[in-house]
Amino acid sequence: MALFAFRNRLLSSVVHLSRKNVDKICERHLTSKQLVYSEFGDPAKVLKCQEVTIENLKCQDVLVRMLAAPINPADINTIQGKYPVKITLPSIPGNEGVGIVEDVGHEVENIRPGDKIIFTKSALGTWRNIATFNANYVRVIPDCIGVAEAAMLTVNPCTAYRMLKDFVSVKECKQVVIQNGGNSAVGQNVIQFCKEWHVPNISIVRARPNINELKKDLQSLGATYVFTEEEIPKTTIFKEKQIEKPVLALNCVGGKQLFGIIKHLQHSGKMVTYGGMSKKPVISPTSAFIFKNISFHGFWMTRWNMRADARQRDLMLDDITNMILEKKLKPPVHKMVKFDNFKEALNNTLTSKGFTGCKYVLDFC
Repeated sequence: MALFAFRNRLLSSVVHLSRKNVDKICERHLTSKQLVYSEFGDPAKVLKCQEVTIENLKCQDVLVRMLAAPINPADINTIQGKYPVKITLPSIPGNEGVGIVEDVGHEVENIRPGDKIIFTKSALGTWRNIATFNANYVRVIPDCIGVAEAAMLTVNPCTAYRMLKDFVSVKECKQVVIQNGGNSAVGQNVIQFCKEWHVPNISIVRARPNINELKKDLQSLGATYVFTEEEIPKTTIFKEKQIEKPVLALNCVGGKQLFGIIKHLQHSGKMVTYGGMSKKPVISPTSAFIFKNISFHGFWMTRWNMRADARQRDLMLDDITNMILEKKLKPPVHKMVKFDNFKEALNNTLTSKGFTGCKYVLDFC
């Protein structure tokens, strides 16, 4: 009997070791298809699709199968080498996205296989179909949130949310907000936050053949007024007291067209710049400083994330998630593009199509 028991223990150990070896072999052969760049430059030229072996899961890691990841201006600028974030080459681009957890390390708590997650840290490299990430940098979200909404949750909505709270808390004071780039991804989020918070808001957009259709679309989101860059300097809505002058201006364009916004700002109003689509400097008349006490500020979501504590971030993401669940915050106009067709998405983002308010999202499904 003792010999029989010994033989069974030995066989059991062999089987156990064999299973471990099989697991290791399977792990070694789990591969990821990912976009990589080894030099800065034109994204359509420097990005290459590679297939690599996934590293073994560490104790604090989660294995994530990506569902979708958007292409943001910051992603493009990073690949071009023009973004103020230090990147070690070669690098995988992508600052946000959504995925499904496939496996977790043995020390990971509160995250389980099957959970839908988003990322709470930028520059993790989300343009790949499967990868391991540190569990501290992912956040579980309700499964009922759509793929597009989840993929674009942590950059543009958060940028809009913070600018509307951190410079003038318009939710509390209900004072008017004015913005250019009203049809941009951030602009559409600003409009929807203002609608939910009952804040009057004015959006400025560039003239185009379908301008009336665009104006109706933005008004349906919650814009109080929509003007073109040529119309805003001439409007009489402030003189006629149809709406109060704005106390907060949000700028993602730059250049001389800012004069039309500054002209209408209240005394001691604030202008916050978070982008420079025109590639021209922020320009202001001297009188705005001397006689109107206008102040100018910059906002960068990456810096906010670096400085914020977990409680601040959780409160913000809870607010945004709840608005999405209540159907009060829709994703911007977007197009899902299969991952294998990534060059199509890149080329459209880099050409005029990328400036019409349509965001391109890599689809890994």
